[in-house]
Amino acid sequence: MLEQVIAAVKEVAQEEIMPRYMQVTRQHKVDGSFYTEADLAAQESLLSKLQKLYPAAIMGEEMSEQQQLVQWEAGDAGLWNVDPIDGTSNFFNGLPYFGVSVALMRKGRSVLGVIYNPVTKELFYAEKGKGAYLNGVALPIKKREISLRSAIANVDFKRLDRKLAEKIAAYPPYASQRNYGACALEWCYTAAGYFDLYLHGGQKPWDYAAGCLILEEAGGSMCSFDQDDYWAGSPWRRSVIAALDPALFIQWRDWVRAHYQNG
Repeated sequence: MLEQVIAAVKEVAQEEIMPRYMQVTRQHKVDGSFYTEADLAAQESLLSKLQKLYPAAIMGEEMSEQQQLVQWEAGDAGLWNVDPIDGTSNFFNGLPYFGVSVALMRKGRSVLGVIYNPVTKELFYAEKGKGAYLNGVALPIKKREISLRSAIANVDFKRLDRKLAEKIAAYPPYASQRNYGACALEWCYTAAGYFDLYLHGGQKPWDYAAGCLILEEAGGSMCSFDQDDYWAGSPWRRSVIAALDPALFIQWRDWVRAHYQNG
């Protein structure tokens, strides 16, 4: 089924997303985020294709909150979790850092994940217990012994608690940070070893479902601010503390939690 999901994702990207790249106007959602005609068209096409592959409950980012809740609650035995374009602002503005994200979940945890950037042709994918890959090459692509002080972090400041964000900005424990605006790819770049650390204040299921599995299968570690088991707690706003290297993860987790709890 993995190969069929990959084929479906690539087909939707080619037919519904790339012809609209930088050609569509954006519209505002109630929560202030954006969507475009391409998001809607890609989601509709993906939902149709995935249902034919495996008839499970299906949840997309562009559904209403009520529809998402209904699908989530119906999806314990199987749930397709879809973000048709993760990084819509980048897509709209012509920045080549966005992707299609699809995960199959069972009992609230991902068992299959595919993330595809149709501009760079980067295809990340994983199945539970079978490793993670980028275009057929096992992840991580690069791995090195590194200290917290010399690490490069991907940090989404916008969704962090203000006091924690101020502490990180003023006294970062790492060497440098980046944020490119597409959660799914941020997980993948951490899994590949391009980023050493990852921090995000709160993601929805379609933000983390595929990427978390890819990092996990690459040997990475993750938790939330409040839970050692990343999959525990509410699925609707899940914070992320993650790293590829296990020892580095412990240092990063302890630093973040110490400053978050003392904020």
